[in-house]
Amino acid sequence: MQYRRFGKTNLSLSVFSLGTMRSLASLETFQDTVSSALEKGINHLETARGYGDSERRLGEALKQLGCDRSKLVITTKISPTPDAETMAQQISESLERLQLDYLDCLAVHGINTWEHLDWVKAPKGCMAAVRAAVAAGQIRHVGFSTHGFREVIEATIHTNLFEFVNLHYYYFFQRHAAVIDLAETKDMGVFIISPADKGGLLYTPPAQLHSLCHPCEPLHLTYRWLLSDPRVTTLSVGPASPEELDWPLSNVDDSPLTPSETAALERLEQHLQTTLGSDRCSQCYQCLPCPEEIHIPEVLRLRNLAVAYDMSTFGQYRYRMFENAGHWFPGTKANRCTDCGDCLPRCPEQLDIPSLLRDTHDRLKGPDRKRLWG
Repeated sequence: MQYRRFGKTNLSLSVFSLGTMRSLASLETFQDTVSSALEKGINHLETARGYGDSERRLGEALKQLGCDRSKLVITTKISPTPDAETMAQQISESLERLQLDYLDCLAVHGINTWEHLDWVKAPKGCMAAVRAAVAAGQIRHVGFSTHGFREVIEATIHTNLFEFVNLHYYYFFQRHAAVIDLAETKDMGVFIISPADKGGLLYTPPAQLHSLCHPCEPLHLTYRWLLSDPRVTTLSVGPASPEELDWPLSNVDDSPLTPSETAALERLEQHLQTTLGSDRCSQCYQCLPCPEEIHIPEVLRLRNLAVAYDMSTFGQYRYRMFENAGHWFPGTKANRCTDCGDCLPRCPEQLDIPSLLRDTHDRLKGPDRKRLWG
């Protein structure tokens, strides 16, 4: 296991972090997964209030395993609140569930909108409680997680309130490269959220993608691409069982990319250009805002991946979240397009955006789903 400095926190984190969102099958499996992660050298364990009973289970697992607290970095995440009192109560509850006297790291969970940022910046908002908890020794380092637009993320970083950021950034989603650049100027730790799942459902890649990445595995390649960037501190792995830790932790390191890995990345880019041709969306985001609140660039990114790499299963998984996940995945479905044409003159590639939106909807639509969040 390799370790990296987590920005200005000066914590030394394993390049893989154990995320506990999926490890909820049984208490025994949960404890076995935590134990396996520690044996393999993972020292950063991450949970959240929103992950079911994960905080309580992690606290109990650490107690049962008799872990040396001084060798672990424990992070939990709590959503922003408009008032300090609610945040203070939730911090206390999380510490109680985790059976801890202090948190190494607290991430304000999901600063996704301008309203969330206003709550963070308000003098009597949630950060007042966070600052009080830091002063009382209950929290040692503070960061934030985000599923928001780049502009919101950059504005949050510019508040200078945070030491690290939990970020969506992958080979197949490089929109946040500028955020990585900005985080470096602020000496912030960078924690990449769920590269196997949100990065493309890479545990089960389609044959087309597997062929293009050969002799590399797609998941191996995305891990290696991320870890070849020294500004990235750690990647989240979210195993449902101990066995799911074996492959990534035994086959991935943070050495420079090999010639075969570089060739595979070049092959992916060339195939994308050749397959999509003049229909390729380059993700400039100049088409926004859309009067119908369609997240046009994200819709067309999913189309790019489905057409070029046959990543339709991933595309359906993400596309069906539109209108079902609130601020965690904003935007309406592509069939809301009214052919108003507002986006057309703003597109530097002169894409026929309405036609591409309809095509994406036809490719990726699925049955209606219940709303996940408000």
